[in-house]
Amino acid sequence: MRLDMHLEWNKLKTPGYLEIGLAVILIITMAGIGGWKQHQNKVLEKEKEIIRQAEEENKKEKDKQQNANNKTESVSENDVQETIAEGQYPIMGTSPVTAEQLVSYFKSAGVSYPSEELGEGGADSIETFVTMYCEEAAAEGVRPEVAFVQTMKETGWLQFGGDVSVEQFNFAGLGTTGGGVPGNSYPDVRTGIRAQIQHLKAYASTEPLNQACVDERYEYVLKGCAPYVEWLGQKENPAGTGWATAEKYGDSIVSMIGKM
Repeated sequence: MRLDMHLEWNKLKTPGYLEIGLAVILIITMAGIGGWKQHQNKVLEKEKEIIRQAEEENKKEKDKQQNANNKTESVSENDVQETIAEGQYPIMGTSPVTAEQLVSYFKSAGVSYPSEELGEGGADSIETFVTMYCEEAAAEGVRPEVAFVQTMKETGWLQFGGDVSVEQFNFAGLGTTGGGVPGNSYPDVRTGIRAQIQHLKAYASTEPLNQACVDERYEYVLKGCAPYVEWLGQKENPAGTGWATAEKYGDSIVSMIGKM
């Protein structure tokens, strides 16, 4: 009788213990899952905070760089205005000088225009020659009188006679180094003019060319190192670089322009 009762009691008691054990395991498991989720949420929040801080730092750095750029541009503009006010002659920009003035300027020298030789290159008259200078200068934003007067200086009013010959259509001694070195040659007058004006722009501006480059020495120029005609002479250039080594080279061109 007692044995039967004991067995019956065990049958009733065992399922209860099992259910309690399973419940405990379930509680522990759920607690573990909840803790893991809390941990993951903390990690995600921390990552979001790191990203937010990085974005703020990037924004601060960009703002700082922009302010520095604005300050530099402002200083550069002020420096340019101050330099122009002191009498420097800019190479770039619009010009009040007309084509008629350039033609008259050439004729005032009392020399003959080499119509036969330059006619072979497409410019059989001084009027056509000047028109090409005005057109090519306008295409790159260079003042035409600067390029034209430089040509008069370099070629002896288109009489040549130095290392460069008229048939080369090289009007500014591009590529010449003295000692009989003839320098560059071009297929026609307009190309020679374009090369000269592109070379002037290389010295005067950091802006890219508007036309295809025909100046073989364009890449060797420190862009924007001589925004003023006076700085084309290496001895007068603050950076010690320039178009020519002759003393007062740029000043002599400005002096010639002043007589126009």
